[in-house]
Amino acid sequence: MVQPKKHLGQHFLTDPAIAKRIADLLPDDPSMNIMEIGPGTGILTRQLFGKECENLILVEIDRESVDYLYDNFPGQKFKLLSQDFLKMDESEFQVNNLHIIGNFPYNISSQIFFRVLEHRERVQSVTCMIQKEVAERIVSPPGSKVYGILSVLLQAYYTPKMQFQVKPGSFYPPPKVTSSVITLKRNDVDNLGCDEKLFTRIVKATFNQRRKTIRNSLKTILLNLDDSSDLLSKRPEQLGVQEFIELTRWVQLRI
Repeated sequence: MVQPKKHLGQHFLTDPAIAKRIADLLPDDPSMNIMEIGPGTGILTRQLFGKECENLILVEIDRESVDYLYDNFPGQKFKLLSQDFLKMDESEFQVNNLHIIGNFPYNISSQIFFRVLEHRERVQSVTCMIQKEVAERIVSPPGSKVYGILSVLLQAYYTPKMQFQVKPGSFYPPPKVTSSVITLKRNDVDNLGCDEKLFTRIVKATFNQRRKTIRNSLKTILLNLDDSSDLLSKRPEQLGVQEFIELTRWVQLRI
């Protein structure tokens, strides 16, 4: 049996019924490519073998887990990448209709989502189990205390939905937090209609100083701020995606 490693943030799901519920959230699409991040001992992987798809790609950094998966699933059709998803070669993303799934390590879940955003043209959905607080942040609307950088950037390109919660007793070892399963489905936005790198920069700059008004937090990007936009007097948590797009266009004209 694979021993969970603290430095990798491993908490192995032990309830096959929950694994099935997660797998069942994937669309029924034979043309999809499924990529599971951190399969560990393969409890979710086993459910994915029943999914009709073009390819099943497993990404696992833990060598012990890699050996376990090869030993316990002989004859099954899958591609196993013994790599760190955050450092994975760009060529591995060059597949169409990519659907990412997994029980994400809590300590790197935000970084995983930023990597997903880099490949949003190919990643059609994300189905994942993460820490409840992070899940709530992702799905929260403007005005919420937990609404932040991930909320805006993910909601710009995906429609997130909270699915269900999983108690600590469903894992080995049990985490100290409650987990939530969420889905993110790619929306129909091809581009935001503004400088998307600047959009990301503005979202990060404003939320990194969320107690300040937009006017004050944007001084690192634009020194001469006039009063021609009502958005400047607001705080970042008051702005939805469309208002951040409007703000980005406004800044673009003045840089």
